Amino acid sequence: MLTCVQCTKTRRSPNSDRMQKIVFYALILLILVACSSIKYTSLNKKIDLNLNTPIFDNQFVGLLVYDPVKQDTLYNLNGKKYFTPASNTKIFTLYAALKLLPEKIPALKYSIMNDTLFIEGTGDPTLLHPYFNDSTAIRFLNNFSPIVLNVSNYKGEKFGPGWAWEDYDSFYSVERSAFPMYGNLLSISNTDTLKVIPKYFHESVMPINYIKNRDLYKNVFYFEPSRKDTLQVPFIVNDELMVHLLSDILQKEVIPGKTPMTVKKSTIYSIPTDTVLKRMMLESDNFVAEQLLILASSILSDTLDGYKAQEYVLKNYLVNLQEAPRWVDGSGLSRYNLFSPGSMVHVLTALYDEMPKERLFNLFPIGGVSGTLKNWGDSYNTPYLYAKSGSLGNNYCLSGYLVTKSGKTLIFSFMNNHFRNSTSVVKEHMKTILENIRDNY
Repeated sequence: MLTCVQCTKTRRSPNSDRMQKIVFYALILLILVACSSIKYTSLNKKIDLNLNTPIFDNQFVGLLVYDPVKQDTLYNLNGKKYFTPASNTKIFTLYAALKLLPEKIPALKYSIMNDTLFIEGTGDPTLLHPYFNDSTAIRFLNNFSPIVLNVSNYKGEKFGPGWAWEDYDSFYSVERSAFPMYGNLLSISNTDTLKVIPKYFHESVMPINYIKNRDLYKNVFYFEPSRKDTLQVPFIVNDELMVHLLSDILQKEVIPGKTPMTVKKSTIYSIPTDTVLKRMMLESDNFVAEQLLILASSILSDTLDGYKAQEYVLKNYLVNLQEAPRWVDGSGLSRYNLFSPGSMVHVLTALYDEMPKERLFNLFPIGGVSGTLKNWGDSYNTPYLYAKSGSLGNNYCLSGYLVTKSGKTLIFSFMNNHFRNSTSVVKEHMKTILENIRDNY
């Protein structure tokens, strides 16, 4: 007799299978996290090792590196401490301009009453500027006569707090104003004949060699006749001069306005705002930076004052800044400015979150390619730095975006103050650290 033995299989419940999968994936995740942690710990150790070299011993250093995707701080040394930022200040000015200015620069405001054109400045830096050479306002004004120019709407100072007084004749220390022309700069060159722009100052140029390029108190300029390069010198700005300059350009009478315009005004627009922002960032143009804050204030009220724009941005867009900056000018010329690496990374992150990457990166100097970082190249052919440098005597800062070899974008601020070594030596050590981050994250 045959006995049939029925084999039974033990069945596992669906819940048991699910638990095994959960445990499996959890283990994988733990392994990945552990590997990642080891990798980042190794990277941090390399950064520590590079920062603990004698070159950094007698200076103040801050470095903050942030991953905006993971919302994770990768490295932090003195991220909350305050530094003199130099031209890194322009990152805040960039943010203010992007928040407040329209797509095109407001060139001037006007109203027409009884066949008379009344105009006032907005702070537009582009009118007949040596780089922009914009003449939008001039083409508009050619259609009118008489013209009344009011420049009393500017309430700020000519110079920023803490600017070095002895730089008054240097191209990077230009006076701020409501209605700048020619970038508030006199350009002098000598080929076959002496060329002076604007021509209005031709008789004010003295062909002698002198220790300064301009008299301290008046628009008298000094130019060595054998000199072959172009000299750019700030001229002293006042209401009367602006009226005379505009009259000379238009070849018609311009009447000085004594009171601000109180009637409804219209606005004429000039070149794309991004063109001006790019000039400020790539060439670190101090005059453009200062005028951009004045321009931004023209959007907020009829009174031109860059501090109004700064206060508005801090109170309305940057209220969550953990280290409130001391922000005294638009350019960073002043040593009174105080910013932390953390505040720089905060604003850079806001820009990264709010703007298309291509447009944003196009506004920054590119390492090894353009602007003040053109010489920041290496054997790695693909650009990896999109950042703003800032340099004053004994200070060098660099803040912006770093693209790693793995394709990740990091946001960083690397600030160096009070060093006695040459800036080139400090930059080389910074470069080693940034390349290490690029290669190992």
